[in-house]
Amino acid sequence: MPQTFRGKVVFAAVLCLLATGCFLLPGKFASELTVKRDGTFAFSYKGDIHVLALSKLAQDELDDKATFKPQPQCKDDGEPVDNCSYDTEDVQRQNWESSQQAAKDKKRQDAEMARQMLGGIDPADPRAAEELAERMRKQAGWRSVQYVGDGKYVVDFAIAGRLDHDFSFPSLERVPLITPFVAIYRRTDGTVRIDAPAFSAGANGGPMGAMMQGMTGDKTGPQGMPELDGAFAVATDGEILANNTDDGPQTGVAGMRRLAWKVNPRTAAAPTALIKLGK
Repeated sequence: MPQTFRGKVVFAAVLCLLATGCFLLPGKFASELTVKRDGTFAFSYKGDIHVLALSKLAQDELDDKATFKPQPQCKDDGEPVDNCSYDTEDVQRQNWESSQQAAKDKKRQDAEMARQMLGGIDPADPRAAEELAERMRKQAGWRSVQYVGDGKYVVDFAIAGRLDHDFSFPSLERVPLITPFVAIYRRTDGTVRIDAPAFSAGANGGPMGAMMQGMTGDKTGPQGMPELDGAFAVATDGEILANNTDDGPQTGVAGMRRLAWKVNPRTAAAPTALIKLGK
């Protein structure tokens, strides 16, 4: 497959991920969640966060230096030749100019969508990455945020509180749609449901990744996409009603029970658990 076409396929797939809220993805990380019977919790995440809108994958370079090249015409006797075209050179030029303009218009539309997904930050602006980092640092819990290039941030996040409301990580000011890495939902029956939708192979490509593999011929995974390599654990003194760990609850410290998941490209199902709080 030509490299130019491969790049456009990957770029189109990244745009689809942006539109569905999967434009923030984990890479290497360690994450811990403690949920107590009294309704208090503590959550931490240390590791990588990849912002696809700022990565090289999201850069679709339009060839502004492209020049029109007329296609060969058919022979006078009507016998076709390679790349034969029955259009006149003027018609070919008009079609080429129309396609070039359409490509430029599409690029502007894509850039606007990416800007909206980043809460008004223009990903083409050289200051975009640091501006997003500053937004993170202003919010509670972001103890350290470092941008290391190609859309990758190395972060240290920790927060504690009471579960009298739902909780979701990450949450960024003015960014309208994010697929949570970890979400906690408080129910009226005194239980909490814990989901980690981004901690699965489905989030880091999923059906979109399969499409990219099929179109690019890359069977090892979408080239350039962040590779999952992490660990997620939940500790609780509540009653564990359900979970999808491989080994089930293990004995922890201070009378706690511990659930642990290894997260990598072979993680088919996102971690989930249901815990009963209270007496």
